[in-house]
Parts: sequence; C-alpha cells; structure tokens
Amino acid sequence: MDDFLVKVQEFEIRIRKAVTSQLRGNFRSVFKGSGLEFADLRQYQYGDDVRAIDWNVSSKGHGAFVKVFREEKDQTVFFVVDVSASQQVGTHQRSKLDTTKEVCGTLAMSALREASHVGLYCFSDQKEQYLKPANTQKQGYQLITSLGRLQPESVRTNIADALLFTLNVLKRRSLIFLLSDFIDQGYEHNLKALARKHDLVVIHFYDPREVNLPKLGVIPVYDMEERRTVWINTSSSRFRQRLHDQFAQSRVRLERFCRQYDADYVALDSQSDFVPTLAELFRVRKYR
Repeated sequence: MDDFLVKVQEFEIRIRKAVTSQLRGNFRSVFKGSGLEFADLRQYQYGDDVRAIDWNVSSKGHGAFVKVFREEKDQTVFFVVDVSASQQVGTHQRSKLDTTKEVCGTLAMSALREASHVGLYCFSDQKEQYLKPANTQKQGYQLITSLGRLQPESVRTNIADALLFTLNVLKRRSLIFLLSDFIDQGYEHNLKALARKHDLVVIHFYDPREVNLPKLGVIPVYDMEERRTVWINTSSSRFRQRLHDQFAQSRVRLERFCRQYDADYVALDSQSDFVPTLAELFRVRKYR
C-alpha cells in the first residue's frame, strides 16, 4: 500500500506539472463544473431575458417571475473500473490491472484536490467495490486504499451491467472515467446512453503482447476468465497477424464510437509511462 500511494502521488505531481507547463495554468477546469444550475426565482425586471421567465409560476397571477441560475462550482467525478481477470494480463512486475489502479488513483487524487465529489465503482461481472461520491479527505483515503487492496471475487466481465449501474446511481450530469480493456461484447447500447447523459472519458488499456505476439513456438495459454488452457502456435505469421488485426479493428471501432457520441477516447499501453498521454488528454479537454 505504501508503494502504491507513493506511485500515485508521483504520477499526479508529474501530470500537474506537465499540464501547467503546457498551458501556463492548472487543470482546475477539467474537474470543475462548467454549466449552470437553477438557484431561485425573482420578479421580472425591465431588460431581463424573456426566455428566463417561469411561465408556470407567472401564470398564478402574482406577476412575472424569472429563473435565476448560478454557475456550478463543483461536479461529480466518477470512476468505473474493470477489475476482471483479463485485466491481469501482463508481466510479473506490471499487469494491465496494476496500471489501471495507478491511473485511477492518480486521477482521483487530482479531482479531490479541486474539491470535486469523487466516487468509485469497480466491477467484473458483479459489483466488486462501490464508493458513493463525496469530497472529504476520508473519501480520498478510502478510495486509494480500496483500489490498492482490492482482490476481485469474480474473474468474468460484464461491462453492460456496470454501465447500467452507473446510469442508475448518477442522477445529475457528471464526469465519468471508464477504465477497461473492453474485452467484452454487447455493451454499446449502454455506453451510448452514458455518453449522451454524462461527460465521458474512455481509457482503453492493452498489453503489448495482445497487439504484437512474440514468436515462442507452440505454447499453452491460460484463459483466466474461461478457466481453461489452449495451445497456440505463435510461430504462425498468419495467427499473429490475425490477432493484431482483431485488436486494431476493436480499437478503431471503439474510438470511432466515442467520437460519434462526443466521448473522449485514450488508448494506454500498460507497460509504458502513461503520464504524457494523460497530460495531453487534459490539455485537449481544457482547450476544447
């Protein structure tokens, strides 16, 4: 846990410095609400925008009343994290799940520094961990420690159910980070609904060996979600090319889907330094 906390703090500082150096400012606006919310009613005055008149209240015969809005200062930042067995692919030193936890912890720490309400939902094909959004120091500590210590009970994946859970628990528009390797099917409908209702950032994790399989001859490969071993011929150029093409097509399809529904998409190599990629994400979002 101590090593995990130190890593998260170092990553968060590096991202903050990178964004600051690029923009001559911080990334406060990324985690701050930018919309307007209803605050009160007052009587209509000369010069008020007639579009702000509340006709339901005004029709009661006590004069014309206009709606008063105030700027949203805080928003909810919610992390939806895939912790299924396919996320455990990687080296002995670092798996996709290790990188996922570090990215989530880093972003959560950044959000809490900006006084945002932060929540967490970890999933496999069931609920593994849920923290209701809050903006207290206790929430931040609990979120980081929950991530670091989490041991999933199930090995399977159900992204569609996780997205449906998120849609049900978040009533107001929020900033959602969806972190997964997206090795699943049938989640597109719920993903579209989530992107339409919320500000969605999709972070797609992959291991280099899932893209470019090395030549190792005929080897046994254990499917952690299906709990079975299959033998594959990694020396077959046709097999390795098919594996590469499948991942490339899946990535392009997901990225195109996100672009169509105004969601941000980032692909992260789990064995590489993710700080520059996240810093660029913040830079693009703030500029936009």
